[in-house]
Parts: sequence; C-alpha cells; structure tokens
Amino acid sequence: MSVLEIKDLHVEVKDDEKKKMKEILKGVNLTLKTGEIHAIMGPNGTGKSTLSETIMGNPHYHVTQGDILLNGESILSMPVDERARKGLFLAMQYPAEVPGVTNAEFLRTTINVRRPKNDPMPITEFLKELDKNLDLLDMNEAMTERYLNEGFSGGEKKRNEILQLLMIKPQFAILDEIDSGLDIDALKVVARGVNAMRGDNFGSLIITHYQRLLNYIVPDVVHVMMGGRVVKDGGPELAKRLENEGYAGLRDELGLHIKLVDED
Repeated sequence: MSVLEIKDLHVEVKDDEKKKMKEILKGVNLTLKTGEIHAIMGPNGTGKSTLSETIMGNPHYHVTQGDILLNGESILSMPVDERARKGLFLAMQYPAEVPGVTNAEFLRTTINVRRPKNDPMPITEFLKELDKNLDLLDMNEAMTERYLNEGFSGGEKKRNEILQLLMIKPQFAILDEIDSGLDIDALKVVARGVNAMRGDNFGSLIITHYQRLLNYIVPDVVHVMMGGRVVKDGGPELAKRLENEGYAGLRDELGLHIKLVDED
C-alpha cells in the first residue's frame, strides 16, 4: 500500500492584479491511500485546482508551510518530472497542446522513462496495451497519430487524459475536473476508464463540482473545501447533499465566516 499525505499545507500564488502574493491554501490536511478514490468538492475559488497543481509541483505555486509526503518522503523539493516518476499523475482541466509529438510517441516515451534504461517496453506489448485501452475508451486508432491534444475537442482531450492514465498506470492520479464540458455519453466513457484502474495499487483524488460524475465513479471519501481548507469529510452521501442543498447550508451549519464566490 502507498500513501500520499498532505499536511497543514499553506500555498501562495502571485496576484498579478495587486502585484503581491496571495494565500490560497490555508492549512489543508488530507491522506490518500492506494485502493481508495477520494473526491474533493467546493465552491469556485476555494483552492481545489491550487491543491492539484501544488501536489504535482507547479513552480508558480509557493508552499509557505506544511508538507506533501509520498510513502513518508517529502516531495516538496522534487521537480515535476521526478514526482511523475515516483508515481504521481495529473489530468489537467485544460491539457496543453504539444505540436510535433504524436500521442503514441508521447505515451511510449512516458512509459519508458519510468522503466530502467536497459528495459524499455517492447513495441508489441505497447501496441497490444494501447489497442486494448483505445477500445475501452471508444477511441479511434487514428487518434494515436495525431499531435498531442492539437485540434482536439474538449471531450477528446479528456478521453486522451484517461488514455494516458491507463497506459502509464501511476500510483496516484489527481483528476482535475475531468467531467468539465462532457456530454453524458463521454462522461460514461471517462468514468469507465477511471473505474478500470481501481484496485489495490491505485488511488485517485477527483476534483469536481458535480455529483453527476460521482454517480459513475463512486468515491470512498468525499472532502469539502471552503476558504482554502478541508472543512468536512464524509461518504458519497455528502456529495448528494451538496448537489441538493448547495454550499451555503453546510457553511452556516459549520459556523464558517466564508463568502461564497457565487453570492452577491
């Protein structure tokens, strides 16, 4: 079993408008183990995406206090590529386009950099695994020869992120709003891919605004973030409550003095 721990995490980012640093995360605590699916929900601007970017090591996010531990080892000083080799994976809300690099080239290179230099994945094994996962995600083989995310629709980008997940097989995947902009059919396909990864050697932290995704990927634990902190934990029923009641009721119940972004 592997463990990813976020301990009293405080994070600042540069506020370009005010030309100074702004604290976004204000003491996040969370423990994720392989074999578990966790979901994070919360109003806009509460720090959910900041948490995902910080876990992966985006240098624009500055940790001022706390730690992130992978199997007891701090990863704060590790660059993004080293964190990825250690077994972390981030499916971003807006994946970048990479002209000149095909999907197949990207996937095979990413898989091989995690393996010993003298033991690359055999091409026949790679193609067999690729074909299996393309079928699972209802993706055309022609997608593998297209440049990474270039000209892809939103739904194609999301499927492609899940294809990467299935091929790379990380220990922990942070999935940032993978349901954003998907119709119901595409949502089911993406969920099918994530559920195919479930097991003792895989854990995931899913960031979402909507219960509808959690109808297809049922989480073991749901966390609610407000004001840069995790303020409540629960099971799948907590997500259903938020879908029905919104965040204001929970905020008032907990006695939190936090203004929700969508309030006047």
